[in-house]
Parts: sequence; C-alpha cells; structure tokens
Amino acid sequence: MTPSYFLQRLVLLFSVLMMPAVWSAPLIPPPPQVAAKSYVLMDAVSGNVLVEHLGDERLPPASLTKLMTAYVATLEMRRGRIKETDQVTISEKAWRMAGSKMFVEVGKQVSVSDLFHGIIIQSGNDASVALAEHIAGSEEAFAALMNGEAQRLGMRNTHFSNATGWPAADHYSTARDMAILARAIIYADPAHYAIYAQKYFLWNGIQQPNRNLLLWRNDGVDGLKTGHTEEAGYCLVASAQRGGQRLIAAVFGTDSEAARATETAKLLGYGFLFFESKVFHKQGEVLANATVWKGAARTVKAGVNADLAISVARGELGKLGTQIMLQPTLIAPVKQGDVVGKVEIRQGDKVLKQANLVALETVEEGGFFRRMWDGIRLFFKGLFG
Repeated sequence: MTPSYFLQRLVLLFSVLMMPAVWSAPLIPPPPQVAAKSYVLMDAVSGNVLVEHLGDERLPPASLTKLMTAYVATLEMRRGRIKETDQVTISEKAWRMAGSKMFVEVGKQVSVSDLFHGIIIQSGNDASVALAEHIAGSEEAFAALMNGEAQRLGMRNTHFSNATGWPAADHYSTARDMAILARAIIYADPAHYAIYAQKYFLWNGIQQPNRNLLLWRNDGVDGLKTGHTEEAGYCLVASAQRGGQRLIAAVFGTDSEAARATETAKLLGYGFLFFESKVFHKQGEVLANATVWKGAARTVKAGVNADLAISVARGELGKLGTQIMLQPTLIAPVKQGDVVGKVEIRQGDKVLKQANLVALETVEEGGFFRRMWDGIRLFFKGLFG
C-alpha cells in the first residue's frame, strides 16, 4: 500500500469525524386503518391530538350527547344547586321517551343520583329528560345550558337541541369536540367519573349492562359512553389509562356495536405503543418569583393556570426541557391571574409548546416613597438600558 492510500484514508476518516451530527426524527408507523366516518385520538393530560380523520366534521352524536347532559349535572352538583339526594318527579314527557330507557314511571320520584347512573350506564332517554327538567325547568332550557358549556370548553362545532341525542335538525357534534368534553369530564370531577366504569346498574328490578364493550376487555378502559341511531351509526367515546398515561378516543359512524369497540381499541393501542406524555409543570406550582416595581412587595409568585404537559413520540421526552421568560418591567398593581411572562417546552432551539405565566397572588401598589424611588430607578434603567 502506497503512502498516498494511507493519506486518502486519513482524510476520509477526518472528514467523517468532522461531519455534523444528524438527528433523525423517531420512526412512528402510520396509524391503523379505522373503519369509521370520523375519529380522534387525544392525549388526555396535554390535550394534544395524536391521530385524527375528519375530526371537525359535524355529525349526529346520538347518545354521546348524554356526556354533556351528565357533565352539566355534575357542575350543578358541585355548585350546590342540586344534590344527589334530591327527589325528581318524573314527567309524562320523560316517561314517554322512546329508545334506550331506565324505565322510570310517570309521577314517581327518583333521586338525582339514580337518574345520573341511569344516564351514564343505561343511556336512559327518560332519565336524561327527567334530570334536564329538574335542573332547568324544561329540556329546551337545559339545552341552552349545554350549549353554553360547549362554548366555554371550546367545542366549536357542536350544537345541542336536546338532552338525549334524539335526532334533530340542529343537533350535531364532532369527534374532536367529544374528546374535549371527555377530557373535561375526566378531570373536572374524578369522583363522578368513576361511575363511567360501572358495568351494570340495577333499577326497579331491571339490571342493564353498560353498552361500552371495552369495559370488559381489562385493558385500562374506564369510560365513557356509546351512542347509536340509524343516521349516526355506532359511536363511542372511550378513555383508558396505562402506566400513568391516559388517552381518549372518539369514534363516529362505525357499522356495528362490535365494530365501534374494535376500531376504538385500535386507536388506543396505537397511542399507547408509540406516544408518551409528561406534565412539566402543575397548575398553581410556583415556577418563578417575578420582580414587581412600585409594589407593596418586591416580587410576585408566578406559575401556570393549567397543567403544562405534552405528548411526543415514545423515547423523545428525555430530549425536552423548559425555559421561563418573565416580563422585564412589571409594575404594580398586579392582580392574581395577570400574565407576567411565559414558559416554553423546547427541544433544543425548537419551541414545541408554550403557556402564559400568571401571577399566583395579588401585589397592590406600594406607598408613596416606594413608588417614587422605583420611578427614579426605572428612569435610569431605561436611560442606560
């Protein structure tokens, strides 16, 4: 071998060593084929949508509607406007409801708690109307409450005309909106969410099973609700938890009761295999002490007003970090909830997600001499940069 050969090998080795490292994105296979009109797979803790197909298409939600009926009822219970022990007199309208029923009797009294179970587990149209009338006076007035909550939650492509999902011209929702609603149900009231995992409910001598077949498969599924009409097809919103990770799948328009369970399970299995999530900062956690000028206190505690979390390809979490940026000149008064900066989740120089940092407490204006002194300091700070 000639000296020139060794020189060529040396140059090649040096050039390889000096090449910049190229990091390829993690390989995630395409999502499974799902036989449904539309669907969404959402990471519950972050709200990130991992998979979707026509997720914003407005479709009839059938009995998925009852997720909002139940959600509004839990809000009313938490606000103290109704109690689980309240007795509800069953109207003739509620009693006459067709479709899936709890089999309540006209003129009889049934507790709010029993009606709530009848809505979630038995998908009772009669129970839904009875509870709606108890809360709002009429089903029509209750539908207005439902739409108000939908707007508050950011369900932008949803409108409810009734409390049951009975077919109506102006009654629609989407897979994305139902996933948003499911996330609110799970985190707003964990005690009542436990009811969604119950497999049976016995009322008036009649035991009916929960129609969510995934509850019997023992793969972490603990909710939420099925739906079916001729127009809507077979629908399911399901949530499962494995290894501390929770996913939500919303599937609209499958061909059968068995298919909606199978297709939903496909989405959940794919999500658990190829994604992972992490809460970087909890709601109310003190992340920084921001400097306050002209205030009764020199600093204010800052944090996020909702958990800051993200879902990424499995194996990528270790590459992520957070960065906090505070407003440079924060002048009192500062009210609790005021934006005082931002926090970012980063992968190197790439910002993956950001949220506002807010004041966790109120700082009132300081006294005359504090305000005057800080005014002088700010003048020279601005003067000299």
